[in-house]
Amino acid sequence: MFFCLPCVTNNESENETILKGSTEVTVDETVKPIVDDQVAVFEGTYYEAKIAVKAKSEAEVVNDLLNQKAKVVVLTRDLSKDELQRFEKSKIKPRVTPFAVDAIALISNKNNNDTLIALKTVIDFLQGKGNSTIKGLVFDNPNSSTVRYMKELAKIKDVPTAGVFSFKTNDEVIKFVSENDGMIGIVGVNWLSQPSPNMLETIKKINVLSVKGLNDNNYYSPSQNDIAEEKYPLARDLFIINCQGYSGLGMGFSSFIAGDIGQRIVLKSGLMPVRTPGRKLKIRSQIINDKE
Repeated sequence: MFFCLPCVTNNESENETILKGSTEVTVDETVKPIVDDQVAVFEGTYYEAKIAVKAKSEAEVVNDLLNQKAKVVVLTRDLSKDELQRFEKSKIKPRVTPFAVDAIALISNKNNNDTLIALKTVIDFLQGKGNSTIKGLVFDNPNSSTVRYMKELAKIKDVPTAGVFSFKTNDEVIKFVSENDGMIGIVGVNWLSQPSPNMLETIKKINVLSVKGLNDNNYYSPSQNDIAEEKYPLARDLFIINCQGYSGLGMGFSSFIAGDIGQRIVLKSGLMPVRTPGRKLKIRSQIINDKE
C-alpha cells in the first residue's frame, strides 16, 4: 500500500519514476558511509537515476522531514508516536523500511592499553559521577543520534558541561581521540569499518573498545558477529523513511536497499542486514582435474 502527500507537483511526479530521475536523500551523518555505498551501486545499475546524499545531524534530519523539506531520509531510529501524529494531521503516512543493524562504537587512543570498558562507567560519567579512567567523552555533534542514544541510556536530559566535547563529524571525533590520551570517542561504527582514504592512517592510531553491558559480565565488540548474535549492547536499527507521496526514486531506492543487492552491500560493509542474502552453491558430482 502506498500513501500520498498532498503537496506533490506535476513536475516531480512526471519527471521521476522508481528508477529514473533525481532526488535527495537526507541522512543521519553517523551512517553516511553505508548510504553512499548504496547510492553508488544504485546509480551504477540504473544510469538514469541520480541521488544526492545530504548528511545532517539526527535533529536536523527529523526537523526537515516533519517540515516537508526532506522527503526521503535515513535514521537510526523509527519515528516516535508524536512524530507520527504530526504526519497524520497532514494526512501523510510515511513508508518506514528497516534495512540494517548498526552500532555505536567506543574508541580510545592507541596508547591506552586497556581495550575493555564497562557501559556503566560511561553512564556514570554522563550522570556526573565522574571516573578516573575517563578524562572526557567526545561526540560528533550535540544534536546527533549518538548523543540522543546515550542520553536516553543514561536517563539524563542534558549531558554534563564538564568533560564532554563535541565536534561536527565522526571523522573529527576519531582524529581528536587519536591525538589525545584518556579520551573516549563515541561514533557510528560504519565510519570505522569503512573509513575514507584520508582517514586510514588515523584509524590505525585508535582502539575500538569491547563493551560490557549493564546486565552482562562479558565484553563484546561492535563486530558483525556480535551484532548478529545480539550480544553487543550498543546496537541500533537503521531505517529509510519515504514521504515522497508518488512512485519516485524514494520508493525505488528503499526497495533496492531492502532487496538482495542492497542487503549484500550492508553485509559487506560490516553492518548486519535485516535479512541475510541467499547464497547459490554449485555442487559437482566429481572433481575435474584441469591438467587432464
